[in-house]
Amino acid sequence: MNQAQPQKPLPEGDTSVIKDEEAGARGLQRDLQDRLQPADDEPVSEPVNDSAPHPQAPAGSGRWVRRLLKVGIGLALVAIFGWLPLKAVLQTSSVEAVVNARIVTLRSPIDGTVSAKPQSSTQLSVVHEGDTILHVVNARGDRVRLDDLRRQMSRMENERPSLAAKLAAAETSQQDLARQAAQFRDGRILQLEARIAEIQTAIEAAAARREEATAAVERASSLIKSGSVSTVEMARLTREQAIAHQTEIGAQRRLDAAKVELTAARNGTYLGDSYNDRPSSVQREEEMRQRVNDLRADLVHSDAEIDWLTHEIASEQLHYINRAEADIKAPVAGRIWEMMTSPGEDVRAGQPLLKLLDCSGAVVTANVTEGVYNRLRLGEQASFEPNDGSASIKGEIVNLTGASGAPANLAINPDALNKEPYRVTVSMPELDTTGKECAVGRTGRVVFNTDAAKP
Repeated sequence: MNQAQPQKPLPEGDTSVIKDEEAGARGLQRDLQDRLQPADDEPVSEPVNDSAPHPQAPAGSGRWVRRLLKVGIGLALVAIFGWLPLKAVLQTSSVEAVVNARIVTLRSPIDGTVSAKPQSSTQLSVVHEGDTILHVVNARGDRVRLDDLRRQMSRMENERPSLAAKLAAAETSQQDLARQAAQFRDGRILQLEARIAEIQTAIEAAAARREEATAAVERASSLIKSGSVSTVEMARLTREQAIAHQTEIGAQRRLDAAKVELTAARNGTYLGDSYNDRPSSVQREEEMRQRVNDLRADLVHSDAEIDWLTHEIASEQLHYINRAEADIKAPVAGRIWEMMTSPGEDVRAGQPLLKLLDCSGAVVTANVTEGVYNRLRLGEQASFEPNDGSASIKGEIVNLTGASGAPANLAINPDALNKEPYRVTVSMPELDTTGKECAVGRTGRVVFNTDAAKP
């Protein structure tokens, strides 16, 4: 015969309840057996013919019916009161459990005074994601840099019209000087062209004199043999011929020089003894052109600095507003769990203002016995059965905490569940905890399905 398997010890309260219920069931069973014992002196009923008229039922038949009803009721009571404790014993469940959610602490980003914002919801404790809950104003915000930037902007805006006027005047002067330089260049070119024409005429005259002197020398050479021309006259004629030839050569060289000067003048360079390569009008025009370029660069720099100051002022103004005013908005949907300040109170940067209950990520925290805790694994299925008798909600185990302690950022500290030191956190995606239905604090128990662990 097989040896009976040892059973795990049960909690003391559960054991006493089961013993009382088993004793009651055994007493009821003995009472039923006594009632079902047939009496020796009871008459046995005769079979009755269906065709005969029905006689009146004997008194013993009624007693049998009542006995059968009592037996049925007794068996039903035994089944009910015996199955419920047995079911509780067979299930792996928590000792106690409560719906929980994490707490989000909102702090002041700046120093200032707290003022309340009107709530969009009818319930002041219910907030939606992005709702403005509080408003902090710092009337003593630092605006030194903003004022400096605005002063620089005012100075640059006042200087720009003066730069623009100087640039316009310089451009007008530069145009006048450029016109004078162009007129001088044109006049110089005309002058050089006239000189070249004069030199060409002188060259032609010198060539004619040279030819005449050459013809005279040739005639004198033919007459000198006959004695008609003296030697002195011949020498004079020869000298005149040489002078005419040199005069022609000199005129030709002056023509070459004039052509060189004309070419240089057309290229913008002026050659001469009384001035350098640039006349004063051209030099002044070049100086004014340089000044125009400098003023134009200064104006472009001024515009660029004004644009930069405009951007910096806008950025600094935004920073100043952020330092002077701040809206405290809800990062998640939920409920105001604890208001740690009030309108009109002065707060410091980083000071906690309120605690917000994150109803969008509610969980169930439960404590279990050590034996149950050792059998549980992360990812196993579980269901939360509220104490108010509503439908159970399915979930899975997401955290197992032993005697080391549980997270402290929850609305209800798991240490409040003090019957057992072993805690389990169960995620309940189907738990509706948003808005008015935020059920944090709802109690019940968690039933674990250790055979349906998720892969």
